[in-house]
Amino acid sequence: MSRYVYDFSEGNKDLKDLLGGKGANLAEMTRLGLPVPPGFTITTEACRSYLSTGLLPPELRVEVTMALRRLEDTLGRSLGDFHEPLLVSVRSGAKFSMPGMMETVLNIGLNDASVQGLAEFSGDPRFAWDSYRRLVQMFGKTVLGIDGDLFAQALDDLKTARGVVSDVDLTAEDLEQLVDTFKAIVRDHSGRDFPQHPREQLDLTIAAIFTSWNTDRARLYRRRERIPDDLGTAVTVMSMVFGNLGDTSGTGVCFTRDPSTGVVGTYGDYLVNAQGEDVVSGIRNTLSLQDFAELDHAAHNELQVAMRRLETHYRDLCDIEFTVERGKLWMLQTRVGKRTAAAAFRIAIQLVDENLITMDEALSRVSGAQLDKLLFPQFGPHSNELLTTAMPASPGAAVGSVVFDSPTAEAWAAEGKDVILVRRETNPDDLSGMIAAVGVITSRGGKTSHAAVVARGMGLTCVVGAHEVSVDPVARTFTVGDRTVHEGDRIAIDGGTGEMFLGDVPVDASPVVRYLRDGLEATLETTKDDQDVTDLVKAVHLVLTHADEVRRLHVHANADTPEDAHRARSLGAEGIGLCRTEHMFLGERRVLIERIVLADEDAERQAAMDALVPLQRTDFLGLLTEMDGLPCTIRLIDPPLHEFLPDYTDLAVKVALAEAAGTPNAHDVTVLAAVARMHESNPMLGLRGVRLGLLLPGLFALQVRALAEAAVERIKAGGDPHPEIMVPLVASVMELHLVRDQAEAIVAEVAEREGVTLRIPVGAMIELPRAALTAGRIATAADFFSFGTNDLTQTTWGFSRDDVEAAFFSTYRANGVLTVSPFETIDALGVGELVRIGVEQARSTRPDITLGVCGEHGGDPESIAFFHRVGLDYISCSPFRVPVARLEAGRAAVAPPDGETS
Repeated sequence: MSRYVYDFSEGNKDLKDLLGGKGANLAEMTRLGLPVPPGFTITTEACRSYLSTGLLPPELRVEVTMALRRLEDTLGRSLGDFHEPLLVSVRSGAKFSMPGMMETVLNIGLNDASVQGLAEFSGDPRFAWDSYRRLVQMFGKTVLGIDGDLFAQALDDLKTARGVVSDVDLTAEDLEQLVDTFKAIVRDHSGRDFPQHPREQLDLTIAAIFTSWNTDRARLYRRRERIPDDLGTAVTVMSMVFGNLGDTSGTGVCFTRDPSTGVVGTYGDYLVNAQGEDVVSGIRNTLSLQDFAELDHAAHNELQVAMRRLETHYRDLCDIEFTVERGKLWMLQTRVGKRTAAAAFRIAIQLVDENLITMDEALSRVSGAQLDKLLFPQFGPHSNELLTTAMPASPGAAVGSVVFDSPTAEAWAAEGKDVILVRRETNPDDLSGMIAAVGVITSRGGKTSHAAVVARGMGLTCVVGAHEVSVDPVARTFTVGDRTVHEGDRIAIDGGTGEMFLGDVPVDASPVVRYLRDGLEATLETTKDDQDVTDLVKAVHLVLTHADEVRRLHVHANADTPEDAHRARSLGAEGIGLCRTEHMFLGERRVLIERIVLADEDAERQAAMDALVPLQRTDFLGLLTEMDGLPCTIRLIDPPLHEFLPDYTDLAVKVALAEAAGTPNAHDVTVLAAVARMHESNPMLGLRGVRLGLLLPGLFALQVRALAEAAVERIKAGGDPHPEIMVPLVASVMELHLVRDQAEAIVAEVAEREGVTLRIPVGAMIELPRAALTAGRIATAADFFSFGTNDLTQTTWGFSRDDVEAAFFSTYRANGVLTVSPFETIDALGVGELVRIGVEQARSTRPDITLGVCGEHGGDPESIAFFHRVGLDYISCSPFRVPVARLEAGRAAVAPPDGETS
């Protein structure tokens, strides 16, 4: 029988699968002896059981009762007691932090009777009624699904009627009246009264948390973050401690280092006379930890000790929630904190310098996705009007059109528009709009508000606490002073400085891009006046250098032009893994391929080929020059035949119109007949790749000759070329034998004629399931393989990328058939299994064969880790992805084996 409930004293931080991140970390803090309010955690197994049956497991009710009684015995109070009531908070807590799930419900156990007891017990009626109104409000919104704006509006109306600005200025009598208003809202909009029995409140909240695992916004967040749908969430039940007991109480969120910049030093927000959700929601502007130190020196010192202890224990930046109840510090939550990309690199190197982690661990603490964000541009010099400067929460330079709600953000983004979402404050309902936006502004809240925390986790540019910005979501405007900005107006925000500008602002290359392009010393010279930027560049350099030292996978680039090759090499590429020669036959050269394909006479075909040889030789010479000393893999032409022929329909119309006008064109008629003869129903699976090369053997021959002659020219110029020939779309070893025999004969002829030693390896592109399954046979004729995972994905799944991505991928992702496009991240169970089989078969025949991948997956972090595990020798990706691939190849090398935890 499964056990569903664990006291905080029974778990530890390694039980996140069972207790969720929140429960596991609360248990760990309890083990460390930190002041954690007692409580218990309901496991993810209980959630999975509930989601499969729709009912709470019968055993769960019993285990919760036993845990509650232990809690009551420990504290000497009973849940919902009329005189000294025990109150509890209930929170969701999945293995991974998920902003898309339901919010916390505080003060469970209050009702019309126990609120009187709480007032008497605390000696503060205002506090008691404030706690009760919070319970009704949270319960109504998160458990009963009532629109939260109804409660917020009722609160605003009462403050207006009383002539006060803040909710802390309302009296006990005001709050008692507000409770009645809130209960009426519950009754009118849910069809039931607010439950008075504490256990019913608890059970309904637990069920609501389990249900929230499958809300639309939770599913959306999991899809974005690639979190499995079958994990479920745990539930933590904690005895309440109160930050709203007057001026000696309060609540806060803090970080052991600045999560935006990585600057060393404690950092956070504190609110006097408030409960935790007030800080996160951003409804009131917060104080700093320095302000907190002046208000309560003793509690602040105790917090500092706890923060240092947690950072040392977790050996990482920690995100902490705490409450002070009449001078007593309580730790409510901790976790390894989310951070911006820049902070991730800085903090990783800081912890190495402090001897808390190794360089291998530092490498594992950052990601290719974070490095990618550091490659984004930043604002250049400009004279745009500065609207205001607010609190920088998540760095980056964002330029877009103003929108005021998530549906508009999604709709405009779907039209290809960049949008900046402007809100008073965000909440989990805004997740879809934040995902669609390039930047977010909130007029309320601090760096630990919902907007700031979620934006940092997403790498989204964000500015918060813009007090001078008055947002009117009904009029769809915001005002700053006498300046009004309407929906659709263009603005720019700098998430590193908090500045907001009117209009489009130009952007420049980021300092990390300049480092990759110009080198460390040159970049440090230009950034020496900005210590933060200097520290970032140094951190990226140290991490990337270590990645290069430890990685086993070589990183090549997909490049078709000398310009691409130069860029790739400057970013650290160790060769060209894929040159798509069909891209060299576009434009004016297209007619020459058309003549080769459609020629009736050998002489006409040969003339067209002869015209292409010098053009191809120049193409290849440029690539070999840029990649001198490094492998340069040239894929022989691989287009679907139709791409180099006139469009059949257009040509048929042209011929028909000419004949109708009595002016037929004999050439057009001949070409039409040839096009009709070669027309294919599915050209992606038709006459292309090696098949086209065998049908028109001179086509491959001219390319081989041009490559060989370019290599000779480079050798005679004192260079060190390393050309390689890759045969596309091989399905049979005999196809490769035929092409290889022809290629070797041409290379030998050129070498003998020019009096040089010339060896050009010949390999195959493995992009068909049959090729992977018979790789052992094909390897007998191949010097190397490169897995073309784009076409291998298409042929394994049986769909064309161009046709299906717009047609049904969004539906497949929404209903869980796909969590991510198999063209973005390799399908390890299907396509990946074919790669693994191909690797094993090839090495069983030729242990020394070189194996790589050149599909788009070569630049995808998750796919790179897979390619490392299956034993490839190199990955090839877009030139712009080379730094990311270098980093991820290093991370793959230091990652623990499958099934182990670091």
